[in-house]
Amino acid sequence: MLAFAIRRLLEAAIVMVAVALLAFVLFRFVGDPVNQMVGQDTSLEDRMQLRKDLGLDDPIVVQFGRFIWNAAQFDFGISYQVKQPVTTIIASRFPATLELALTAAVFAILLGIPMGVYTGIYRDSWLSRIFLSVSLIGISLPTFLIGILLIYVFAVNLGILPSFGRGEVVQLGGWTTGFLTISGLKALILPSITLGLFQMTLITRLVRSQMLEVLRTDYIKFARARGLSDKAVNFGHALKNTLIPVITIIGLQLGAVIAFAIITETVFQWPGMGLLFIQSVQNADIPVMSAYLLLVAFLFVLINFIVDLLYVWVDPRIRIHGREA
Repeated sequence: MLAFAIRRLLEAAIVMVAVALLAFVLFRFVGDPVNQMVGQDTSLEDRMQLRKDLGLDDPIVVQFGRFIWNAAQFDFGISYQVKQPVTTIIASRFPATLELALTAAVFAILLGIPMGVYTGIYRDSWLSRIFLSVSLIGISLPTFLIGILLIYVFAVNLGILPSFGRGEVVQLGGWTTGFLTISGLKALILPSITLGLFQMTLITRLVRSQMLEVLRTDYIKFARARGLSDKAVNFGHALKNTLIPVITIIGLQLGAVIAFAIITETVFQWPGMGLLFIQSVQNADIPVMSAYLLLVAFLFVLINFIVDLLYVWVDPRIRIHGREA
């Protein structure tokens, strides 16, 4: 188990270096940050001095080495636009994004798995058809359209939920949360549904397909022949053997929820990292964009590492095959 974890950590380090190189190269072509930081009346000498102060005139290799060294110390420099440390800016926005992502993930899991199990067991019932229709809508409609429709119905017409913002938040040390206020909880409902609907439908269809496949296997037929109850067969045997692909999707989708919350945060003006990234692209704020990409990559790597460990815990055969290899 320890050797397996160490091997995964080394692979994760290689991935992070590759992402850092991609972020460094890609965002150097976004635009000239000097033009975004100074006015039209700024002299050429002042522009050249600013480029020198930012280190933009240094060789590419020197810039990349400095970027890697600073990133390893969680130092992403100063925002070109806000003139504040990037780490401070992201730290102030990260609680909002994480809160939204976790709420959307819980929504997707708590509804997706039961819906998938039910539609797999009772595939011909009318309720299963309703669940599948909902899942089809969730997959077909784009995220921004779902958000706009929810705003139109629940914020504009009914007026029962807010259409933008995070609501009232509570400061807990260096962390802010809206879970402890009524307006914060109400503000979470629409964006979390918008963000989690696609993941919910994906989990529903995956669990359903896996349940249908497992229920046709010989050992399930043998379990029924032994006289086990439907509950024991469906949940003790069938559902347990669908966990590995479900864990994979849930893990990857949790990272995707955090990474691709950009659209949802833009629609609802949610003050998270996604909205910060959009604003940084508009202003060619390279330090913020690079830090965002590295943070998202780190979250993906961390989640994949946890998923790999869960694989070994759920299915010991993976550990055995790994030793044989």
